[in-house]
Amino acid sequence: MVQPRKNADAKPYYFYVLLCADNTLYGGFTDDLEHRLATHNAGKGAKYTRPKTRRPLKMIYHEVFTDKSSALKAEYAFKHQPRSAKLKYLTAHGVTF
Repeated sequence: MVQPRKNADAKPYYFYVLLCADNTLYGGFTDDLEHRLATHNAGKGAKYTRPKTRRPLKMIYHEVFTDKSSALKAEYAFKHQPRSAKLKYLTAHGVTF
């Protein structure tokens, strides 16, 4: 019988928000924040962050989750809001601009 993984051993997943050089916001998810930011800044990340006009990118917020599904849901919810709601969300979570 296979034993389920204990939460203490589970890999963390993150929802994160990047501030682009053109002052736009990008939300994503990952299991390695440092590597993902480096990938975006190298122009090899998401299609949205590839243009040179959007780089450099700065990580301004991240939130940790114990499962991939929850991180993906947070990303989806963030991306499907108008900019004003995104800014309100970030301010409510202690991000200052």
